[in-house]
Amino acid sequence: MILYLDASALVKRYVAEAGSADVGRLIAQADAVGTAVISRAEVSAALAKAARMGLLVPPDAEAVLQVFRVQWADLVRLQLTEVVLAQADALAWEHGLCGYDAVHLATARFWQASLGEPVTLATFDRQLWQAGTTVGMRMWPV
Repeated sequence: MILYLDASALVKRYVAEAGSADVGRLIAQADAVGTAVISRAEVSAALAKAARMGLLVPPDAEAVLQVFRVQWADLVRLQLTEVVLAQADALAWEHGLCGYDAVHLATARFWQASLGEPVTLATFDRQLWQAGTTVGMRMWPV
């Protein structure tokens, strides 16, 4: 399985919350795991927010951030191009997605087209999940 993680799924690898164990199992089953390069900033921001909200104590948050930064190199980091961003523009308009969600969907679709085989898009964002289903992506969780 080729797996694309949006930031909502990727952050569950680093913060113990509902769905975290499932994401870990999914990553372990995947042949390749990728995400858009914007996920780096999104996950870092989510970890900082978790620390501010008291979900992670500051020393743990910093340790988790360092683990994320080390593991970042293990991901297929998909670049954003004008073609992908034009697709995101159209997807945002057609499906009412916020900007980064549209970018994730466009990036996953571009990766799938580039590989010529199905890519599973993992997200915990309901609107992105619905849009992905509408455009024919394999979505997780099912």
